[in-house]
Amino acid sequence: MSQTAVPAMPQQHRFYEDLLALPLGTLMISFGIVLFAKATLLTGGAAGLALLLQFGTGVDFSLLFFILNLPFYWLAFRRMGLPFTLRTFAAVGLVSVFVWATPGWFRIEAVAPLYAAIAGGVAMGLGLLALARHRTAIGGVNILALYLQERHGLRAGWVQLGIDAAIFAAALFVLPPDKVALSLVGTLVLNAILGMNHKPGRYMAVS
Repeated sequence: MSQTAVPAMPQQHRFYEDLLALPLGTLMISFGIVLFAKATLLTGGAAGLALLLQFGTGVDFSLLFFILNLPFYWLAFRRMGLPFTLRTFAAVGLVSVFVWATPGWFRIEAVAPLYAAIAGGVAMGLGLLALARHRTAIGGVNILALYLQERHGLRAGWVQLGIDAAIFAAALFVLPPDKVALSLVGTLVLNAILGMNHKPGRYMAVS
């Protein structure tokens, strides 16, 4: 007599696990952003738009990033719930603070743009993955991508990649073509990490 396999029940994250994911994930994301900013490279989402505006206007990234994310909290609250919104607000705040504070902790005198693109993309991808698995985003496009994945099964990495195309098109008016090309390499690395690892049903624990 054959037995039907019973699907494993999702495990609940402990409170301290969700709490630790915030500084660890945002610290990795911030490191990647610092590498990109030093090499004058661009990424996608709200962080990419904030970097683009910083390169074009000279306004500090941290201030731009925090302000750009403000309109998305209502969508996060309506679609993803209050706990997700509070965690996301905290993550955006931590990224803003970490990027602002990093030059006082260590200084990067020079970095090869190709290394910055790859290492920065890896750091941001792993940081975003850590946050996503604890139902946290860093605002903007990431909120929309996670919502579409949870409600419609669309992969967050590929959704974000499609939206980022518009940001890179605008970057051609601000950055040299070689910088835009290297930025695309870094963003492809980032989204490949999310696309391969953040699939529906692959990670069963919930927050």
